[in-house]
Amino acid sequence: MSKLPISVCIIAGNEAARIGQTLKSVADWAGEIIVVLNIEVNDGTDTIAESLGARVFREPWRGFLKQKNSASEKCRQPWLLNLDADEIVTPELQKEIAAVVSQNPAPFAAYEFPRCAFYCGRWIRHGDWYPDRVLRLWRRGEAHWGGIEPHTHLEVNGKVGRLRADLLHFTNENIARHISKIAFNHAAFVSRRRAGGRSASFFELALRPPWRFIRAYFLRLGFLDGWQGFYIANLSAFSTLTKYVMVREAEQDQPPFPQ
Repeated sequence: MSKLPISVCIIAGNEAARIGQTLKSVADWAGEIIVVLNIEVNDGTDTIAESLGARVFREPWRGFLKQKNSASEKCRQPWLLNLDADEIVTPELQKEIAAVVSQNPAPFAAYEFPRCAFYCGRWIRHGDWYPDRVLRLWRRGEAHWGGIEPHTHLEVNGKVGRLRADLLHFTNENIARHISKIAFNHAAFVSRRRAGGRSASFFELALRPPWRFIRAYFLRLGFLDGWQGFYIANLSAFSTLTKYVMVREAEQDQPPFPQ
């Protein structure tokens, strides 16, 4: 297969168990693969990446935003495709990407596409998790990573198009790992609320969580995803409640430890 004018860029930690499949899904057709690893990585992720043709760099961890921009800046191809170490490009998505980058000029500066998650033994195709469109393909010089840690997003100078094929996402390998991320992922939300002087109203505490369940499970057909869909909808409601309660918690003066 001839190489496409695309640099695949990945940031990763200890991902030896997963990154191989990710790289294999692009190694035959990507013109370049850039992998930026934390300097603490010690499980052989670097060896696997190099064996599959990646240029590997080690850098101190500076947060998702700076790390992703660092990986992008190392790319030399006209187009960039960002992937996580737990994602796989399907042949169908590869064909759509090939068609896009072969156009001169391309009609859009960047492209988004749906991402389909594999969770607890099932592909999730409904609810809040699908189509989960991600903006990951862009023309070099037309976008950079912005946002607030740990949530980053591409800021594009131009119009964004849509592709139809799925990117496969092998998300949290078990429920315990999924739950462990909730508080961490909401830290930025709490900081923004506090910085803006906004509290969490009783309306938000009482109504937003059940609405998230109703939307995910009924309106977005999460019930078609079996018990996994039911659990995801419930966990979405719990996560929503948690982030607003964390705002309230941050407002409380903590009593001194009793002597």
